[in-house]
Amino acid sequence: VQLQASGGGSVQAGGSLRLSCVASGFTFSNRVMGWLRQTPGKEREFVAAITLSGAATRYTDTVKGRFTISRDNAKNTVYLQMNNLKPEDSAVYYCAVLSDYFTAKIGACGQGTQVTVSS
Repeated sequence: VQLQASGGGSVQAGGSLRLSCVASGFTFSNRVMGWLRQTPGKEREFVAAITLSGAATRYTDTVKGRFTISRDNAKNTVYLQMNNLKPEDSAVYYCAVLSDYFTAKIGACGQGTQVTVSS
């Protein structure tokens, strides 16, 4: 399993970023996918999940209405559109294969991409 995330960077509060994650080494369309994030000294936390077809999505409360997860099964890619970013969104973001859509149990996790939001 390989998960390559990209699209991170530095933005000011209120700005937007779009993260992408290209997957390989498994049948992408058969797996629930998600995004997680981690800040120094804290545990990795769930951000968003999407079902196999993309018909259903779920988010942690702090990003609802601002972040959108989507996927393109033809391109083996999952995205995270992040709008109205806040300084507290600063973290390393990871895409992950999830073993369960509702519990967000991690099956595999790739290398992260840094997001820094300045006030």
